[in-house]
Amino acid sequence: MVVLAASIVSKSGKVLVTRQFVDMSRIRIEGLLAAFPKLVGTGKQHTYVETDNVRYVYQPIEALYLLLVTNKQSNILEDLDTLRMLSKLVPEYSYSLDEEGICKTAFELIFAFDEVISLGHKENVTVAQVKQYCEMESHEEKLHKLVLQSKINETKDVMKRKASEIDKSKIDKGRGDKGGFMSLQSMGSGRIESSFSDMSISGGGGGGFGSGSGFGLSTDIDSFSSKSKGRPPSSATAPPKGLGMQLGKSQKTNQFLESLKAEGEVILEDVQPKASQSRSAAPPLTDPITLTVEEKLNVTLKRDGGVSNFDVQGTLSLQILNQEDGLIQVQIETGGNPGILFKTHPNMNKELFSNENILGLKDPNRPFPTGQSGDAGGVGLLKWRMQTTDESMVPLTINCWPSVSGNETYVSIEYEASSMFDLRNVVVSVPLPALREAPNVRQVDGEWRYDSRNSILEWSILLIDDSNRSGSMEFVVPPADSAVFFPISVQFSATNTFSDLKVLNVIPINGGAPPKFSQRTQLITDNYQVV
Repeated sequence: MVVLAASIVSKSGKVLVTRQFVDMSRIRIEGLLAAFPKLVGTGKQHTYVETDNVRYVYQPIEALYLLLVTNKQSNILEDLDTLRMLSKLVPEYSYSLDEEGICKTAFELIFAFDEVISLGHKENVTVAQVKQYCEMESHEEKLHKLVLQSKINETKDVMKRKASEIDKSKIDKGRGDKGGFMSLQSMGSGRIESSFSDMSISGGGGGGFGSGSGFGLSTDIDSFSSKSKGRPPSSATAPPKGLGMQLGKSQKTNQFLESLKAEGEVILEDVQPKASQSRSAAPPLTDPITLTVEEKLNVTLKRDGGVSNFDVQGTLSLQILNQEDGLIQVQIETGGNPGILFKTHPNMNKELFSNENILGLKDPNRPFPTGQSGDAGGVGLLKWRMQTTDESMVPLTINCWPSVSGNETYVSIEYEASSMFDLRNVVVSVPLPALREAPNVRQVDGEWRYDSRNSILEWSILLIDDSNRSGSMEFVVPPADSAVFFPISVQFSATNTFSDLKVLNVIPINGGAPPKFSQRTQLITDNYQVV
């Protein structure tokens, strides 16, 4: 038996895959395959057709034909056995038995055909053996990939170093343009650094030459002014020796931090800038009395729709700066939400609150605690809680639609926000499978960031109001199971609450003019997930 070619053709005669096992010109094989649809009859049960020179042995596979072209001297029983073997292999490698599926896996099918037929003769193999042979690893291929990956890693390292050097030179150039003096090490060190970033005053430079000698203890004025911003004013009068050593240390530390930032790491600044940031995030109290309304959301949404858990916990806290303002009562107004249960502090007069919505101590002669020491949230006056399964109460819903197509997974995420709240600083964190590089984000409403260390894609929207109650993001990653993209975590804040609690007035117990007060209201997420 000699198999001339194994092919897969459509019923209209279009050739999808063909593999020749003997020397044959392209014109000849194209002519043989073009003549096949004309020879196939309808209503016949046999699956072979003979011409003067060749025999066609075929088998229908849905809308396609699996076809063997053999010479007329071949054993038709062996040809049918070979055809059955190939018909078992085609579904193993093609995910769909149509033109698109066959064309996408054409090379895999050709390799499998080669394992079954060698030089026109059938090999004694099974389907499992063919799959094993096609999946066998090559040591040379592994070695080539390792060498290629090492070159890629080396190129990335060089790129990071160059980027760090460019950033450093820009910083140095900016400092030089401002007129700062370049600092030199003292003569006692025996060498002069050429790199501006490493220039600092050595420990023995306190007794160096005067400015007239040309080797004075000059420092970088801009560096000094920038470092002194986060310190007390007394640091400006520190001796030049100590200041120079601090300058040199800070520059080297900044280089290290810049190199880490260039690699994509998230760097937390030192204690002094962090303290200033926290102060700016929570401004100091300026009014004599401050009342803070805060609600925390604990929500678990189902990926297919519906609410698994919805829990709102709220607090009203009081902060008083001056002791003379401690003898007060607070009159409030609630939004009338029947699903909210209020609970006062044990020291509060419950009867006064239930009758007149006034919060006051049981002992009217006892003042409220004052000062900002202790708990930053102040003194708790009132707590409340709301639980529901009504999906209309959810301020933000997230829909995630992963779908696998070929060798890629397309993920479409959309949000829909309720008109009850204007949401601020919204961050949707989507877990991803382990990736070598950032996902391919095709479209996004807002900004995105990829955390490579934790393999999380963060989608950020600064503000969601009436102009953008809905939005979407689409990205592509390698094939992955849909469960990998859950649970999705959400963070946001709002300036109004479910309880709609308002402070109407602060009443002094001893009479007189009511003191000045302010109210702060915020809704934040404690644990908000889509599972």
